[in-house]
Amino acid sequence: MRVMVVHNRYRSAAPSGENIVVDQEAAALRAAGHQVELFERHSDDIADWSLARKAGVPATTVWNGGVKRDLLSRIEAARPDVLHVHNTFPLLSSSVLHAGREARVPVVATIHNYRLLCPGGGFFRDGEPCHDCADGHGTAALRHGCYRGSRLATAPIVVANIVHRPAWQRLVSAYIFISQSQKDLMSGLGLPAERTFVKHNFVEAGDAHPGTREHLVTYVGRLDAAKGIAVLMQAWDTFRAANPHSRLRLAVVGDGPMGDEVRTWGAGHPSVEVCGLAPRDQVGALLGRSLACVLTSKSEETFGLVAVEAMAAGVAAVAPRTGPFPELISHGTDGLLFEAGQVGSLAAALAEVDREPGRFVAMGRQGRTTYERRFRAGDNLERLLQIYRFVMANPVTSGDPSDHTQSPDPATAIPTASPSAPQPRTTP
Repeated sequence: MRVMVVHNRYRSAAPSGENIVVDQEAAALRAAGHQVELFERHSDDIADWSLARKAGVPATTVWNGGVKRDLLSRIEAARPDVLHVHNTFPLLSSSVLHAGREARVPVVATIHNYRLLCPGGGFFRDGEPCHDCADGHGTAALRHGCYRGSRLATAPIVVANIVHRPAWQRLVSAYIFISQSQKDLMSGLGLPAERTFVKHNFVEAGDAHPGTREHLVTYVGRLDAAKGIAVLMQAWDTFRAANPHSRLRLAVVGDGPMGDEVRTWGAGHPSVEVCGLAPRDQVGALLGRSLACVLTSKSEETFGLVAVEAMAAGVAAVAPRTGPFPELISHGTDGLLFEAGQVGSLAAALAEVDREPGRFVAMGRQGRTTYERRFRAGDNLERLLQIYRFVMANPVTSGDPSDHTQSPDPATAIPTASPSAPQPRTTP
C-alpha cells in the first residue's frame, strides 16, 4: 500500500507525543512492507523566518495555498492510495483536505488533540478544564484569548475552525480518534458517525525492565498547570507530612513553564529529584527502577501515552479517574486511579505505594501483560490498515454532502474489534 503522511511537526523545544506517534506509525508501516511518503512542515522553521514572513503565519493558519500546490505536486509524483493527515496547525491548514479531494485520493484524518473545537488545543483555561467551545462556536475562546493569552492570536484559529468545518465534515473518508473520551468531547464537530473510528495509539517497546524495583515513584511530563504538576507537589507535601519517616522517593522528569517553580520546590525536599528533560532510553531505565509512574493531568487528555509507556516498562500507572485513563488502566489490576485534581486522593494513592510495594510490583507485571495484549504495534497496525482499506473502498472525493449520507459498502466495513484487540472500542 502507498501512504502519504501529512503532518505539521511541533517545535523540538517542546517534546511532542504527536510527533512520536506519527514517527512510530510511519516506521511500523514501512517495516510491514508498505511505501510511506512524508509531507511535512516544521514549526521550528518559523524562528528563522523574516519578520514579514512571520507576520503571515496567522493567514496560513486559515489557508495555505502554497501547501496545497506543493502537496498536489507530491501526490502526482507518488500516486498514494491514501492521504493520512495528522496535525495541520499552524503551517498546513485545511488546504491539505482540498488537495486530497482534487487529486481524488481518500483522506484519513487522525484527530490527536481538540484544536478543531478548542483553539487552545486542550479544553483547559485558567487552571481548570473548560468546555465552553465544545458546541463548535468558538466565540468564548475569542473572548478569553485562549491561544497564547491573546485574542489577536486566537482569532485566526477560530475563523479557520468555523470557515473550514464543512471541509472537515465532507472531505475526509475516515476519522480516527485516539480514545473514546476524546471522541465524545469532540461530538460538536458534527462528523459522520459511519466514518468515525476509535483507535488507541500503540507504543514500540522492548522487553520489560526486570531489575530490582526501588522505593521510588516517577513523574514524566510537561511541568505546567494543565499536566497537574502543582497537584503532585501539594500531594507529595501532604503525603510526607502524614508519613515523615517514609523511604519513598519521587523523581520528576520533564520541563516547562513551571520548571523553575518545581526545581525550587524540589531543592527543599531531600526525597525529591528533579531530573529535567531526559532521552527516552534514560526515561525508560528510570521507570524500570520505579514502583509506579504518576500522572496528574488536570486537562482533558486525548490519550495518555506515558501511561502506556509505563505499562510497557512493567510499571504500574497511577493516573486521574478522568478522560482516557479509565479506558487504559484497570483500577487495582494494572494501575491505580485517583480523583482528578484532588490532592488528598493522590496523597492517599502515594501512601498505598509506600505501604504495599509488592502489590505495585505485581500490578506492574500485569501492566506489561495489558500492554502486550492491547498496545503493541502488530494488531494496532492491522486496525489502521483495515481503515485504509475501508476508505479505499468507500472514498469521499467530491466533497458533496451526499457523499456522507450514503452508507459505506457493508462488504468493506471494519469488523468490531475483539476484546483482545489493541483498541476495543471501534465505531461505527
